[in-house]
Amino acid sequence: MEYERIQYDVPADGVARITLARPEAANAQDYLMLSELNSAFDVAAGDDNIRVIILAAEGRHFSSGHDLASPNPDMGEFPTVGTQCHFDAPGAEGYMAREAEMYLGLCWRWRNLAKPTIAQVQGKVIAGGLMLVWPMDLIVAADDATFSDPVVAFNVNGIEYFAHPFEAGTRLAKEMLFTGRPIGADELLARGMVNRVVPREELEKATLDLASHIAMRPMFGLTLAKQSVNQAVDSMGMYSALQAAFSLHHVGHSHNMEVHGRRIDPSGIDVIRSEA
Repeated sequence: MEYERIQYDVPADGVARITLARPEAANAQDYLMLSELNSAFDVAAGDDNIRVIILAAEGRHFSSGHDLASPNPDMGEFPTVGTQCHFDAPGAEGYMAREAEMYLGLCWRWRNLAKPTIAQVQGKVIAGGLMLVWPMDLIVAADDATFSDPVVAFNVNGIEYFAHPFEAGTRLAKEMLFTGRPIGADELLARGMVNRVVPREELEKATLDLASHIAMRPMFGLTLAKQSVNQAVDSMGMYSALQAAFSLHHVGHSHNMEVHGRRIDPSGIDVIRSEA
């Protein structure tokens, strides 16, 4: 299958790799990229020869987040996987439905794939970029990788897949959101959000070696192990927390639309750019 925004290959026995391939835009995500990612995850999940899936990215940075310059898409162009509807409805109804499908819905689906997934991360991971790495089971980061969610400056609570407390812990989650500062891979390794940190030039090999090591284990055992950990976190109310935060995210959008005439506070653009 051919893609415009991503690449798909099988670099080793039992290992599929999906690569964000929009380096000229710092791998900013539009709906086409997200839809292609979902298609590629389906391909890997449906291939009985694949046991581990790597999510990588071309270029200097893993992802700069959502492509804010892309036009509002026609949802009819993309296959839907959730239960949302009324995508074209005016106001908050349609906008919330689109984001519930393309952001919260897809990320949660990828988080629950039956096969182990590994994010291979370099450079900056900004805002929506976190929504790609957090659903993965493991994160291997280059020593130049930084992670940030600066969008409180837009007068919303944070990104749509609001997993910060579960991924980073409550104290660091609040610091990430309150300050928007980029946090380095070494610090996040110590905090448990990142599994391994390696020199940039060794990132691809280190990730592939880890994936190949995991792929030697039986698929069913890997699935059971993944589900056991995920279900333990689920019992803590993760999905309910995500849904609640998603609703508050859209309270912020609605407030901004009423006050500023757009879904974000425009003053946040300069704040975020000055700190990028």
